[in-house]
Amino acid sequence: MAACGSKPGSDAPEQTSVLELLATDLRGSLQKTMEATDKSDSVTAAMQGTMGAEKISMQGVFDLGDPVKAEMTTSGPDDGAPTIVRLIGTVIFVEVPAEERAGMDGKRWMKLDLSAAGEQLGMDFTKQFENIDPIKQVKTLLALEGVTVVGEETVNGARTVHYTVTAPVATYLGHLDAELRSGVEKQYAKQGVKEVTMDLWVDEEYRPRRAGMNMGKMGDMTVDYTDYGKPVNIETPPAAETFDFAEMLKGLSAGN
Repeated sequence: MAACGSKPGSDAPEQTSVLELLATDLRGSLQKTMEATDKSDSVTAAMQGTMGAEKISMQGVFDLGDPVKAEMTTSGPDDGAPTIVRLIGTVIFVEVPAEERAGMDGKRWMKLDLSAAGEQLGMDFTKQFENIDPIKQVKTLLALEGVTVVGEETVNGARTVHYTVTAPVATYLGHLDAELRSGVEKQYAKQGVKEVTMDLWVDEEYRPRRAGMNMGKMGDMTVDYTDYGKPVNIETPPAAETFDFAEMLKGLSAGN
């Protein structure tokens, strides 16, 4: 949307374009972005990045209802077999490779209830989903002080305004879900991460088109968002095809 000037001889004021508002009314624009994203039904996401020395990649869809649902396909280390991961609220379901299902009573899915379990594997997956979820990205950026405008940029054909902010780890952690905070804090401390840089690209409909995060030596990621509102269907795997990771651990402990 380009700025519309007034007609010759007219006293009507010029209309400000959305891109100009995004660049000048930073807090108001981020608030509108949060509201617009919160009203979106769904979005497709593609993430690329690094974690430590390993490249990571996830592609899939988000159902942005309540609870948030997601189904992402992750690439394995060193281009290994991809893994399908589903998030239903606070519960993660990880698809078990076909060759390993015999040892899991033929079950296809491993279940991790993050509200109760808090295992390292579950925390890692949840942090990745947290980083990809566009609603979480906008809310975190809106809550942080010191956000600045980089300028106008085109992302996958869409005109956007690019925002950035660098925050101390303690400040950033204060805006994470309580279930994640302790585990993430330990990881950051282990890797010597002192600050986190977040970037967000917002289009003329107040929707995130790209998000980025840099965590120093620990890693970085970039997420591209497309197909807002495209119908998605993410279902909870059948109980008959699922085993509970927490229950399995209890069984192993009882056997010792």
